[in-house]
Amino acid sequence: MASLPRPARRTPDLQSFIRLLEERGELVRVSVPVDRELEITEIADRLVKKGGPAVLFENVKGSDFPLAIGLMGTRERTALALGVTDLDDLAKKVRHLIDLKGSGGLGGLLSNFGKLRDAMHLPPRRVRSAPVQEVVWRGDEVDLSRLPILKCWPLDGGPFVTLPLVITRDPETGERNMGMYRMQVMGKNVTGMHWQRHKTGTKHLEKARKLGQRLPVAVALGGDPALIYAATAPLPPIPGLDEFAVAGYLRGERYPVTKGVTVDLDVPANAEFVLEGYVDPAEDWEVEGPFGDHTGFYTLPDLYPRFHVTVVTMRPHPVYPATIVGRPLMEDAYLIEASERLFLPAAQTILPEIVDYHMPPAGVAHNLVVVSIKKSYPGQAYKVANGLFGLGQMMFAKVIIVVDEGVRVNDFGAVWREVAARAVPGRDTLTTRGPIDVLDHSSRGWGYGGKLIIDATGKLPEEIGSAASSREEQGREREEVTFTPRAATDLPTFEGVLAQRQTPDGYWYVALDKTRPGQAQALAGAFAAHPAASGIRHLLIADEQTDVGNVQDIWWTILNNIDPERDVWALSTGSGELLAWDGSRKLPEEGFVREWPPKIEMTPGMRRQVEARWHLYGLPEKWR
Repeated sequence: MASLPRPARRTPDLQSFIRLLEERGELVRVSVPVDRELEITEIADRLVKKGGPAVLFENVKGSDFPLAIGLMGTRERTALALGVTDLDDLAKKVRHLIDLKGSGGLGGLLSNFGKLRDAMHLPPRRVRSAPVQEVVWRGDEVDLSRLPILKCWPLDGGPFVTLPLVITRDPETGERNMGMYRMQVMGKNVTGMHWQRHKTGTKHLEKARKLGQRLPVAVALGGDPALIYAATAPLPPIPGLDEFAVAGYLRGERYPVTKGVTVDLDVPANAEFVLEGYVDPAEDWEVEGPFGDHTGFYTLPDLYPRFHVTVVTMRPHPVYPATIVGRPLMEDAYLIEASERLFLPAAQTILPEIVDYHMPPAGVAHNLVVVSIKKSYPGQAYKVANGLFGLGQMMFAKVIIVVDEGVRVNDFGAVWREVAARAVPGRDTLTTRGPIDVLDHSSRGWGYGGKLIIDATGKLPEEIGSAASSREEQGREREEVTFTPRAATDLPTFEGVLAQRQTPDGYWYVALDKTRPGQAQALAGAFAAHPAASGIRHLLIADEQTDVGNVQDIWWTILNNIDPERDVWALSTGSGELLAWDGSRKLPEEGFVREWPPKIEMTPGMRRQVEARWHLYGLPEKWR
């Protein structure tokens, strides 16, 4: 492939970012032919899980366009993409903007001018000519198979566009929205549009239906990496604040946009491709999926609207951007961390006792949130957790752990040690209900299920004792009973247990081959009654595919496979209380009527093929 042309605009774009990564030794080129079906996924998956470089595949079979993947596949590359030295700097930028002074006389007001000047960079800047519109496909020229769109995983329903910036406008208010919704290719000029019920695109489509009109849609591929990130960010519903505004603020300049060729929508002028077309709300929806999703499980087939592509515009020499999702750790973990940092100041404005929060990769965003607080009164942990459940997309959180301010929320082991030491099962755990991510396969209903709050903060006198205690009894000074964890050497056997181990910090991990209803509950009761449970606070029952020697794999499986109201409960042991987590597969005989999806696995044949061809790719052996 010839060297990439220099950008015509100052605003960074995909190709300038590729050059920057290459100059820093963070990107490698693969020139041998590679297959868009599975092969690129297997290569990219190995690299991202080992912290390897981004890749520019210059020769994708069946396409004239190169493909870039893994561009934000490390914390450092994500920070670089967003124009900061470290992701923590995002919180500083936002805190600087929202900390406007309204007192102090004229001097106090004048001190705001610099911040307001920063905010002026929020609206996009319209340009008349754009690199992305220099080449235009119309009519029969529109053929999505000419793009190197990936089929990522073996059971996927087809090729999926995985890094699309989907642009729509509210038919009533004119408010713009950009979101990242996967798009399954269903024909040469038709894709699915994965608008879930909570998404803004769904709301726009419903308004178009009521008005009896089609909904114009533009899908950008590429552009400033800051804009690609912004399309994934859970923005609050503030008028005038959209993804172009976020990218503009991060860059310190107004984002360049231009009108679509056939749709009255603003599109990023420096994108690589733009797909223009419409979704007709009067059409029947089409089956989409399965898809190997960011949960690490397949999302099963379901009905979604169709996007008709009428025009494709592009640069003269475009690069197709892609990502893959699946079992953690994946590239999306760093985008999630960027959102954490970006929205920390806003969360602290609403809940000022919050010191920090983190969504570990094992929780695939919504399944686990760890928050540290500066605690000053009893019940504060529950106040904060319930407050978080009410903040935007945090409503989808399944398990929230609250710890004291001295605990590092991104130290996975330290957090769970704190949970074992400070949270008494039953007394310091609370289940509730609410909205759940529609991709969650284990909840009691689609988009609705149980939630769990764990108070792992140091306890005040009022928080010690049972709920039946009188006010006077609770107010007396008392000492907390210290839990002493220990691992037993003689572990019991039980039907279906394939592997098990205990840890010195009070956890018991079990891989269960479940063959009958009630098996996990019976196992939990038997193990809790055994002397080996005396130094244990948490019993984790996972499925037969789980590696009990891998803490991340254990928690990833457990958090995906539980509805806390149904699957997490306290049991008495000979020395205290134990919390059982049933992360086994749920059966129809147990009242679970939905289909249970498989975990994502690459085919053995493709793994062998990539092993055999690794030396041809020119990739470093250490990332193999």
